[in-house]
Amino acid sequence: MDARQRSDLAGIGWMVLTGILFVLFNALVKMFGQGLPAAQSAFIRFAFGIILVAPVLLRVPRQGFAKGLTGLFVLRAALHVCGVILWFYAMTRIPIAEVTAINFLNPIVATIGGVLILREAISWRRGVAILIALFGAMIVLRPGMRGLDNGHLAQVLASVSMGLSYLVARRLAQSVRPEIVVAIMTLSVAAGLAPLAFAVWVPPSGEQVLGLSLCAVVATAAHYAMTRAFAVAPLNVTQPVTFLQLVWASILGLAVFQEPLDPMVLLGGTMMIASLSYITWREARIRPAPSEEVQIMSR
Repeated sequence: MDARQRSDLAGIGWMVLTGILFVLFNALVKMFGQGLPAAQSAFIRFAFGIILVAPVLLRVPRQGFAKGLTGLFVLRAALHVCGVILWFYAMTRIPIAEVTAINFLNPIVATIGGVLILREAISWRRGVAILIALFGAMIVLRPGMRGLDNGHLAQVLASVSMGLSYLVARRLAQSVRPEIVVAIMTLSVAAGLAPLAFAVWVPPSGEQVLGLSLCAVVATAAHYAMTRAFAVAPLNVTQPVTFLQLVWASILGLAVFQEPLDPMVLLGGTMMIASLSYITWREARIRPAPSEEVQIMSR
């Protein structure tokens, strides 16, 4: 086995671990976020996240960044605050597999936003891939064919907010180191969530605080594993492995939360991740790989 094959296998391994950790994170939110307002659950998670990124935050005053980027950091924080509140709400309302499948819309929204907002060029092939992904999302949701919960709408809106947040992150990552972008995002989102959380504060149990603090640890570990995957293998190798998140989520939903397997969710999710993998492959051919931080689903 040559070095490239070993590197690709290592990248796939790191991405498999990433998917397991993200699904575990989803399960923790679903388990310990019940009975708490979404803003409060999200705030507890990001407040503990500050502790984990503190070493990076301490370096920011020394390294600094261009003053003109402050507005972009604020914009990203606002988008992320909206996204995580909606996502935490959806996580406690609808099956974990459906949240995972709809979450695949995030990078699709970022791609569409790049075309509409940043006037990025798009080929007809990528356009078709985007349409297939959107059709896959409609298969997951099946509006008019079944009753949709408020959680479905919340997760779709969360994907829009997160996708736009990634678009801003792409711009920031051109001028600021990725770990600093993540650290400032963690701090600013916690600050943005704080007044919303305290406005609806419900005394959490010790178990809920422990569980949501564990979310921060698991999410950070997932980010690290994904970063390692991107460091050793190209995106067109690691991206298709993202589909396994839907497999793990379906198994976990059935085994732990007694959520029935939905073949339509698996079908729609497969279409979405296949389209996303094609878009990633096309972008890797026409321009350098995007910053790893932009690819991270900051949860």
